Amino acid sequence: MQKYFPITSEGLIHLKEEKEKLLEKRPRTVESLRFAREMGDLSENAEYESARDKQAFVESRIKDIEEIFKNVQIISENAKTDKVGVGSTVRVHIDGDEEEFYIVGAPEADPMKKKISHESPLGLALIGKKIGEKVSVEAPIGTLTYTILEIK
Repeated sequence: MQKYFPITSEGLIHLKEEKEKLLEKRPRTVESLRFAREMGDLSENAEYESARDKQAFVESRIKDIEEIFKNVQIISENAKTDKVGVGSTVRVHIDGDEEEFYIVGAPEADPMKKKISHESPLGLALIGKKIGEKVSVEAPIGTLTYTILEIK
């Protein structure tokens, strides 16, 4: 079964930019690997190990992004609905505070920016819920209960 990657148009732009940067970086990683290889004994060559790791990361990430592009599903960010879905901005009440989360596909998740993956525990709990519903999520500090106040 083929896995689709839901992503916003903004997230797709960011992924394209990331791939371009990686493609620009690729020749430098190859060159640094070649240089480190010329330094001699590879078994104790920290420069070689570091260069090899960097090249592996760059190549792996490019491959991952290309796989996402093959199976991308652009989500509508402005579709009005009464249920939480990918592309929804959700305002919730939790422990006396209010928080706002943007539900996104896994490729563009960034918890520090309140972009929560639909596959994360919180994202999974919120998907399909309506205003007024409560969801409980297990966290390292214990069970957290969120009340949905608004869906945009």
